[in-house]
Amino acid sequence: MRVMAQMSMVMNLDKCIGCHTCSVTCKQAWTNRSGVEYVWFNNVETRPGQGYPRRYEDQDKWRGGWTLNKRGRLALKAGGRLRKLMTIFSNPKLPGIDDYYEPWTYDYETLTNAPLQEHTPVARPKSLLSGEDMKVSWSANWDDDLGGSLEHGDKDVLLTEISDKVKMEFDKTFMFYLPRICEHCLNPSCAASCPSGAIYKRTEDGIVLVDQDRCRGWRMCVSGCPYKKVYFNHRTGKAEKCTFCFPRTEVGIPTVCSETCVGRLRYIGLMLYDADRVLKAASTPDDTDLYQAQRSVFLDPNDPEVVRAAERDGIPADWIEAAQRSPVYALISTYKVALPLHPEYRTMPMVWYIPPLSPVVDVVRDTGHDAENAGNLFGAIDALRIPVEYLAELFTAGDTAPVDAVLHRLAAMRAYMRDINLGRDPDHSIPDGVGMTGEAMYDMYRLLALAKYDERYVIPPAHAEQAHNLEELVTECSLDYEGGPGMGGAGLGGGSGPFGEASGGASPIAVENFHMLKQRQTADRSVDPADKHERVNLLNWDGKGAPAGLFPPREGGQGPGDQNPPADSGAAETEPKP
Repeated sequence: MRVMAQMSMVMNLDKCIGCHTCSVTCKQAWTNRSGVEYVWFNNVETRPGQGYPRRYEDQDKWRGGWTLNKRGRLALKAGGRLRKLMTIFSNPKLPGIDDYYEPWTYDYETLTNAPLQEHTPVARPKSLLSGEDMKVSWSANWDDDLGGSLEHGDKDVLLTEISDKVKMEFDKTFMFYLPRICEHCLNPSCAASCPSGAIYKRTEDGIVLVDQDRCRGWRMCVSGCPYKKVYFNHRTGKAEKCTFCFPRTEVGIPTVCSETCVGRLRYIGLMLYDADRVLKAASTPDDTDLYQAQRSVFLDPNDPEVVRAAERDGIPADWIEAAQRSPVYALISTYKVALPLHPEYRTMPMVWYIPPLSPVVDVVRDTGHDAENAGNLFGAIDALRIPVEYLAELFTAGDTAPVDAVLHRLAAMRAYMRDINLGRDPDHSIPDGVGMTGEAMYDMYRLLALAKYDERYVIPPAHAEQAHNLEELVTECSLDYEGGPGMGGAGLGGGSGPFGEASGGASPIAVENFHMLKQRQTADRSVDPADKHERVNLLNWDGKGAPAGLFPPREGGQGPGDQNPPADSGAAETEPKP
């Protein structure tokens, strides 16, 4: 047993309202730069829909993720070392700008500078790539208005798998929102695909990052990622991807997308897993068994044997304690209501989802029946407007049994808690019917509906003694062994040569500002009065003199700030007349 820690996320799709706040704040924080106008580390897709980029789930076309070869061993779907070397200068399996969208702005100058005229001036969309007028026809959330429609719904890759189950008729359409970020997989195919060894998975917390110094812009990682969450910056010639906001998580605060989520649907926590089991789990022959195989990799942080092994492998005590309080572990392993996204890609994703239940309640309510009655809810799951088969194609490689079990648990929770909230004696046969105790069901309800900030985000800060490791390059893949598909350390070409050489270590990112951010977020007041005497009110300063606190005192004597009173007490009046 080799215990490792992994920062993970669970999203409750029942709460997502499709407001895109997470996408916008992530965009502002990470990709509000030239060259990445089309890049969305976080995007919210409407399902059914084509996704972003278009039809990214069509692995027959894009060849992302892993597959099993004839000998039953894992191999990259896009091909191994020889194929990559043959196509290193012309990778044919890349989405084009039309699969993303051509980024645009508007001709605002026409609005601000247009003379008085009879008709209202129009700010036409202009391409950010060519600067020419363009017609807007696609974007990262284009399906928001068109998902499930007869005209566009059939373009969803998953619907082709269950076309006999779904009839695209107006009265039978359905939709729900699916937020997506990088999965920070246990077995990332993007890292194994990179010829330069620039993509690495940190051993401390499992976050997958791109070493911008080592990246050569081959874009094999874009092809290798089946979720298409690695992007290419055409200005810098480097690959970029979601960083799980690691400067924030290193000081114990959640990612930007989680912090700003209106629906409070995101949970962040630490998972302990056995790294020695990853290869076997990812090599499970049957796709429908991959969900259970990945769950078998996770370790119980309350098991004394696991705790001893974690301590032996260098995991700090407070990280072990955080894993024991992890909401992600509770939702995945304790309550068993979270599911992985496309486990058939065999990357072992670590962003999991709770499937939506609300449409079941809506269907029951629309028929005039009691929408919280357990019998009505259980019966309605089979007639769910969102077909269980569609959810299974998303989360369990087509196996409907785990999805059905999750939906029954969520329905049982609603019915069981309705009696408690109305002051009636709870019906213990409801949790018993789904394999749970009444106490466990109440705890699950509290976590899903009432959890406070520090219960939804259990993030242990990085240790000072780990600082060097957090900044240095660790090119380790779960399948990075001699002769394995991970292809080893520095990439295809080894430590030198045109495909594997590095030009320096990873550039460290200062986290001092994130320490200040955490202090501000956890302070009782917006301004800490402890340092009020050190602050300068520049709004009341007329630019003359030197208010106290503006300049540091001089050594061995008074500084400029020590010989003049503060600006708001008449500093300008003491200034000598010319």
